[in-house]
Amino acid sequence: MRTTDEAAKRILAGVSLLASRARAERTGAITLVQTAVLRHLARSGPLTPSELADRLKSQPQSLSRVFAALEDQGWIRRRPAPDDGRQSLLEVTPAGVEVFAAELRPRERWLAGALEQLTEAERDFLVVAAGLLERLAEDDDL
Repeated sequence: MRTTDEAAKRILAGVSLLASRARAERTGAITLVQTAVLRHLARSGPLTPSELADRLKSQPQSLSRVFAALEDQGWIRRRPAPDDGRQSLLEVTPAGVEVFAAELRPRERWLAGALEQLTEAERDFLVVAAGLLERLAEDDDL
């Protein structure tokens, strides 16, 4: 049985290697930060710039240029928050959803091909593990 520290090292090494390999498949049409912004907005729906920055573990000021560039491209839009007119909400546009999907397609194709080398049981195991990793990553109390 591994210690928690040993497990953490192995998991981080595997996740980092997989992420690096997947990043190598990027189209380069959008930056990694732009991809992260579009991903969060597509998954969660409209967010204030502060909420989005918090989810990205960043400062709103450091993302203002990213938001502006995505708005200029027509990939996100800003609208007043219904409960507080002083706040604005950022939301992904249909064009933003498409550019995000296009950025992910090569990565998904690469990973699907790599998964073909595994048994069905191994793939099922990885799907369960991915769910656990998502749960850990999304837990703000950790």
